[in-house]
Amino acid sequence: MASDLNIVRPEVKQLTPYNSGLTIAEVQRRYNPRKISKLGSNENPLGPSPAVVSALTSYAANSHIYPDPAGQALRTRLAEKHGVAVEQIILGNGSEDLLSVICRTILRPGDRMVTLYPSFPLHEDYTTVMGAEVDRVGLDAALEIDVDLLLAKIGTGPRLVMFANPMNPAGAWLKPDDLRRVAAAVPAQSLLVIDEAYAEYAEGDGYLEAPDAMRGKDSDWIVLRTFSKAWGLAGLRIGYGIVSTSLLTGYLDRVRTPFNTNGAAQAAAIAALDGEAHVRTVVELARTERERVRSALEEAGYRVVPSRGNFLFFDTGTSGTDISEALLAEGVIVKPWKQPDYERFVRVSIGTAAENDHFLDALSKTRS
Repeated sequence: MASDLNIVRPEVKQLTPYNSGLTIAEVQRRYNPRKISKLGSNENPLGPSPAVVSALTSYAANSHIYPDPAGQALRTRLAEKHGVAVEQIILGNGSEDLLSVICRTILRPGDRMVTLYPSFPLHEDYTTVMGAEVDRVGLDAALEIDVDLLLAKIGTGPRLVMFANPMNPAGAWLKPDDLRRVAAAVPAQSLLVIDEAYAEYAEGDGYLEAPDAMRGKDSDWIVLRTFSKAWGLAGLRIGYGIVSTSLLTGYLDRVRTPFNTNGAAQAAAIAALDGEAHVRTVVELARTERERVRSALEEAGYRVVPSRGNFLFFDTGTSGTDISEALLAEGVIVKPWKQPDYERFVRVSIGTAAENDHFLDALSKTRS
């Protein structure tokens, strides 16, 4: 048997394993701490609404039947929510599934994709797998989005422009006028994809939702959303895209697998949409606690990137991996960032007040 696996495509060999974060069970086995606060994956600490639990119980009896491959009931609800045609909605096994579908539909070997950096790794990984080039736009010296550089790179006509707003992991976001400038700058031959996984947390003054910025734009665009974060359905894997035209949706549908969203996830997402009050509670907790944790980190001397997500990205001043490992011993799970130039940074999710206190107390012990 060949040891270097020449049958594997070279693009795949370029990838590094995705850092999906440690589970509670893994930390329990390694350190057996008195308590564990899982703050590494930007999960909603309050969980889904009670209506979701009820919907999942009711659905269980139908588990032997294939789900609706078109997800028509959920797509109809989402179209109503966003004021678009049903044909402009596409469902995915989490929004990350749709990132793969988009890259497989659009990118060719040698194409170029412009993205913000540090990035959600799958934006880059799926681009690399297709043999396309990743063109990064890093944060500026103030740890804000370098809008002028982003506009300059967009102006060169890349095949794809794809980034998260707010950014993951940084939490930085495009101000409304900047987002409008970006939308206007994308040439007709490019596709603009904006990943709004954290839009619910970002809503309010100073933030413009991408679908509103895209309306009336002639060129093609896709806005991605997920039920994994504010809606509390991370374990069910359900996300969706709002697509500029039904024609583009049709091509994406040819690439996605026919049953890419399971029936339980579809039922849970429909029930979740009835729980807007629950989501408002989740978002308010995240916003209040995010500011409290940010203030505490800054008072302790850490440099923190301003964030509109349910997480904070901060410079530890040393190895983020070492700090994260020390926190694990105290029962706190965070995510050390491992992309080049950001190895000193850690991303911490905003949990309950008790979980955040656990994190701050454990972090203080790493400096003693």
